[in-house]
Amino acid sequence: MDDVGKDDMSSTNEQDRKKLSLGSGKGKLSLGKTVETGQVKQSFSHGRSKTVQVEVRRRRPSQPLPGSREAAIAAAKAGGGKGGRELTAEEREARARVLEQAAARRPEEQPEAVTEETVSPAAAAETPAEAQDAVASEPAAPVDRRQAELDEMRKIEDAEAAVKAAEAARLAEEEAARQAKAAAERATARLDREGTPAPAASPAARAPVENEDDDRRKRSGGGGGAKEAPAKRPARTRTTNEPRRRQGKLTISDALSGDSGRVRSLASVRRARERERQRSRNDQGDAVKQSRDVVVPETITVQELANRMAERGGEVIKSLMKMGVMATINQIIDADTAELVAQEFGHKVRRVAESDVELGMLGTDDKVEDLRPRCPVVTVMGHVDHGKTSLLDAIRQADVASGEAGGITQHIGAYQIEVPSGDKITFIDTPGHEAFTEMRARGANVTDIVILVVAADDGIMAQTVEAIRHARAAKVPVIVAVNKIDKPDADPQRVRTELLQHEIVVEDMGGDVQAIDVSALTKQGLDTLLEAIALQAEVLELKANPDRAATGVVIEAKVERGRGSVATVLVQRGTVRTGDVFVAGAEWGRVRALVNDRGEPSESAGPSEPIEVLGLQGTPTAGDDFVVVENESRAREIADYRQRLLREKSATAGARGTVEQMLSAIQSGEADELPLVIKTDVHGSLEAIRATLEKLETSVVKPRILHSAVGGISESDVSLAGASGGIIVGFNVRANPQAREMARRDGMEIRYYSIIYDLIDDVKALLTGMLAPELKEEFLGYAQIRQVFNITKVGKVAGCMVTDGVIKRGCKVRLLRDNVVIHEGSLKTLKRFKDEVREVREGYECGMAFENYDDIREGDQIECFELKEVARTLEQVQQEASAG
Repeated sequence: MDDVGKDDMSSTNEQDRKKLSLGSGKGKLSLGKTVETGQVKQSFSHGRSKTVQVEVRRRRPSQPLPGSREAAIAAAKAGGGKGGRELTAEEREARARVLEQAAARRPEEQPEAVTEETVSPAAAAETPAEAQDAVASEPAAPVDRRQAELDEMRKIEDAEAAVKAAEAARLAEEEAARQAKAAAERATARLDREGTPAPAASPAARAPVENEDDDRRKRSGGGGGAKEAPAKRPARTRTTNEPRRRQGKLTISDALSGDSGRVRSLASVRRARERERQRSRNDQGDAVKQSRDVVVPETITVQELANRMAERGGEVIKSLMKMGVMATINQIIDADTAELVAQEFGHKVRRVAESDVELGMLGTDDKVEDLRPRCPVVTVMGHVDHGKTSLLDAIRQADVASGEAGGITQHIGAYQIEVPSGDKITFIDTPGHEAFTEMRARGANVTDIVILVVAADDGIMAQTVEAIRHARAAKVPVIVAVNKIDKPDADPQRVRTELLQHEIVVEDMGGDVQAIDVSALTKQGLDTLLEAIALQAEVLELKANPDRAATGVVIEAKVERGRGSVATVLVQRGTVRTGDVFVAGAEWGRVRALVNDRGEPSESAGPSEPIEVLGLQGTPTAGDDFVVVENESRAREIADYRQRLLREKSATAGARGTVEQMLSAIQSGEADELPLVIKTDVHGSLEAIRATLEKLETSVVKPRILHSAVGGISESDVSLAGASGGIIVGFNVRANPQAREMARRDGMEIRYYSIIYDLIDDVKALLTGMLAPELKEEFLGYAQIRQVFNITKVGKVAGCMVTDGVIKRGCKVRLLRDNVVIHEGSLKTLKRFKDEVREVREGYECGMAFENYDDIREGDQIECFELKEVARTLEQVQQEASAG
């Protein structure tokens, strides 16, 4: 379309477009409307709709910034057309001045063509007169001088940038030509060295030929004429060291490098290095194999063993297969197998075990110069109700015996007194009941001297003999205290004589055992007893080192409200202080407080001093060792190891008991069990109750302890007993309100005891009630069949004569034929004449019929008997089991 048509269409569009004027009159700016508005109905779900206003914005064409290069090009393009603006005289002069300056810098370089940005004055002079008249007829717009200067400066800078770009392009072309020429010369020289028959012509020699070829092609119109066929070069073979022929174009970087062949890849370099390393390993062989110290625990996986030996897992598996052990990489092997494997690989083995965490816990032995004298530890032992606690009360001037339930000691106690001479003595009181065997053994093991208390009016009893055995097993000296000499029927000499039966010879009879007559009621002989203890302690020369970490033994442990787990500890060496970290059996803790036997707080406790320790994480077992360690991590590690051992031991014992129960159930029928949940105040009472209840076990009935612990009865205990249908037993403890309410709601039975006699008797009665009654056969009499009658609708009836005893209706009968039992059953009817009678005595005749049996004959004999149920006792069952 020509320019006239374009102008007509543009004018028509300008007339149709509505103007948005910013003012009125000539010279005011106006904008065309670029926004079209309309309404659209928009639909939504559930039949809803909405009419929205829509604006369609048309994009306004972008205009170049005034003074920019694009604006100059556009102005130059529009300068000669219709509708474009004619350059002013000032602009033409500025452009001419810029071109003259550029030509003055490079006179030898003239631009081949005038760019669109520059217009010469001559071209401006050739502008059509019509365009100049049109420009002149237009109203002159005010000229902004500042804007004109900026435009001129931008034009000058653009012209200078164009000149510099042309210069840089020219230099780059020259450099490229120079590098190409140098590369061609190097290639020609290399071909000459390799023996090329015809050297290539130089570029200067080839130039005329190339020019003639170009002229010929131009004259012929691009290849219309005939061409000479190029001469064929003789074929040659590529030598071994000659690089491959270059493929593709020759780039500047290839020409500069001087070698356009292929470069060695990184993969080939890595393969070569790996081959070199493999070659060096093969050359060295096994001559530099390193021997390591391998730590082997009790069990270890194959992978871990290989890692510790720095060997391949596959090699370790091969070694195991040679030994006949088929193991995978994650399989666990024992320490002996691991040691053999490590020795086969040439490593040194160091065996370790989990128990090594306890190594060094007790420390080193004390030096002789560090030892200091300590007070003796005296344990009072003897039979129940022989006055042990009363004797200690008389020595300590206390009244412990009056507060004991049932008038007997059921706890082990530790006290320390100071004698008039200023020395101190530690006493340990043990209960005398037969159930507290463990307490007596524990007291004998931690003591230095044993005082055997024997009542002068009672003599040697069962627990007295047991105490003698404990003292002899502990290898400690014994002092006999003959108590209750104030009673009228007391006979101290009889006691001394009875002791001879148990290999205890007192000094009065030529032996080495001291025997002191005392009375706890009148305090007679107490001073003599204390002197005898001091003399025995002086002979023993008791010493310990107080300046070291404390070690001792837990005498008793309990749980108290507000104090938590409390352990009564007898310190044997060293000194325990507040804040020390310790291990007590399978529990650990930090000493929060120390309380002596009088209930007073203390900061420390030395050797032979009993002390209550607060701050335990759990309740230890009575008899556990007490050791102060350096830090919490060591204490926690030792406690975790011991707890793990206890769990494994209990699991093994439970599994073994289950198998034994299964076998016994197969052989003699399954025994009835009495489930029990036992809670006590101290651990010593708990172990005594458990030991006593285990003695009540029989093959028919037995107690089953579901749970036993120290502390009050809680909701979990009630839930456990309810799930198993058991009984909750509380010894010197009570249930909390929540547990009581739960037991009342579920109908559970909680039994409280404060005396161990009552607890054992009740459990024994419960077990006895579970015993099935024994059936005893009681003989009634004999009857002989004289005649057999066959009665309609009744069957056969035997006419009998009672020859011995009495025959009762409904009794059990046996039918004897030739003294052989052929039937045993029940008597259906017993008649005398036509009347049914209850019994028939000896010498009378009667008629008898059997239940479901009619094979009776004359001459048969009938034996009559009754079965009676007789209650059994645990003692009878145990005797039957031992006899069987």
